[in-house]
Amino acid sequence: MDAKIIERKAERKNKRKSLAIEIVLVFMIILILFVNAKAADLQGPDSVEVVDNETKGVVSAKMINISGGRIATLNVNATIQNPRWKGFVGNVTGKFTLDDSSGSTLYDWSLTSITGRVYSTRNSTSVTWASINCSNITHLNQENINLNHTNVNDNLNVTFNLTAGATHNPLWVGGVYLSANTCPTLNTYKSDAAQDVDFEEVALYDRTNIVYATILEEDVTGFDGGKYDFQMIVPENGLPGFNGATAYYVYIEIN
Repeated sequence: MDAKIIERKAERKNKRKSLAIEIVLVFMIILILFVNAKAADLQGPDSVEVVDNETKGVVSAKMINISGGRIATLNVNATIQNPRWKGFVGNVTGKFTLDDSSGSTLYDWSLTSITGRVYSTRNSTSVTWASINCSNITHLNQENINLNHTNVNDNLNVTFNLTAGATHNPLWVGGVYLSANTCPTLNTYKSDAAQDVDFEEVALYDRTNIVYATILEEDVTGFDGGKYDFQMIVPENGLPGFNGATAYYVYIEIN
């Protein structure tokens, strides 16, 4: 066989071999990128500053003074601070960043507007975000038991709307999509009045714990007329005579 023909065949064989090696390398790179690519984990905020911590002032007694031998018919109205619930309101600032494990930043992006959610839970360990879903009446009833919420006027089932008319926007929790109007929900107040537009809060469940989530707004008029990015309420221990405080753990998700 002609030496040139043999040489050309050898060259073609080497090119095919090189191409095969390149294809394998490309697939290996794609595989490595795929294994390391994932949705950003939900995490705790870098810092939380308690700007204010207040409660309703105690109202003094009202005097009644009638003459002996008379009967007074009274209409009494009272607004009583509820010790079985507490609220978190505030504003969120943040940025997107590319950091290594030590926190050194390769690059970051300042955010002119922020969307996302604030989460809170009594669970002191990590939430199983991959298992998150809407809570239901069974989960809320168990939380009523856990926190001694026995009052039928303000327990979790009454506070969160479980009816078919409950409305909230769809939301992503990490990589889990929750359809609109599927979770127990409430809307905290604006300017001291009930409303059903802003400051949506939903009750979620990760197969072990209740997680409360509120959708971030942007400088929206809040309960006292101030501007806030979020408002939410969470239950406190309802046991009569309880004077302590139940810790909640806050997570932030910024889109």
